[in-house]
Amino acid sequence: MTRFAGLKDVRIHYRDEGVPDGAPVVFAHALGTDLTLWDNIVPLLPVGLRVVRYDARGHGQSSCPDGPYSMGALVRDAEQLLDHLGLRDCVFVGLSMGGMVAQGLAVKRLDQVRAMVLSNTAAKIGTAAMWHDRARVAREQGIEALADATLARWFPRPFRDSPQAAHWRAVMTGQLVEGYASCCAAIAGTDFYTPTSGLGLPTLGIAGSHDGTTPPDLVRETVDLVRGSKFHLIRGAGHLPCVDKPGDYAEALTGFLRDIGHI
Repeated sequence: MTRFAGLKDVRIHYRDEGVPDGAPVVFAHALGTDLTLWDNIVPLLPVGLRVVRYDARGHGQSSCPDGPYSMGALVRDAEQLLDHLGLRDCVFVGLSMGGMVAQGLAVKRLDQVRAMVLSNTAAKIGTAAMWHDRARVAREQGIEALADATLARWFPRPFRDSPQAAHWRAVMTGQLVEGYASCCAAIAGTDFYTPTSGLGLPTLGIAGSHDGTTPPDLVRETVDLVRGSKFHLIRGAGHLPCVDKPGDYAEALTGFLRDIGHI
């Protein structure tokens, strides 16, 4: 069911699906996408789960407060949404920017997060200068000016010629410039190496062998910071393996949920 949550300074659009009293799994998407990033995954998950996914501030149908944003604000949005829904002990699945949110939320609220999936993400992604430059280009020239280079990092070459890739280009360029640029600023200011290294909750890292944004070695480096974590490589996948390899992605996620006794 599609709903909106009026939080402290933002209105968050979310979907709450599955079994109301089922084991909760929460999904957070990447920069330049929205909650539909998980459309191919949700139907492949085992029955009996409560599945919550949401649009980050400035993305999709969520409101777009004036920026720039901090990662603390994105983490607080997730925290307040879970409090709004009364969710505890969820498995938090975050991809790229969403994976940074997962790390920050786990550090802040272990009562909310019993396990996490760090998908195509890192404790620190790129350089602050790189993200500030992308924000500047988006504001001055529009998101369209970033689309070709972004899709080249997101998807392997064969997939970039598919209608699905064209769809995700449209999703990216359809985001609000203010939201996109403000989230670039949040990523620019994030370095979670120290706080993430203090975590010990069950964690699965997922990487795509052809990821041009967060290569497998970068994902593994971050996942290895968490005691007892596991790492899974999806061969032939890019930065959004839930899109280009949904069957493999759902299989890895379901296996993790079973391993930790969430289902």
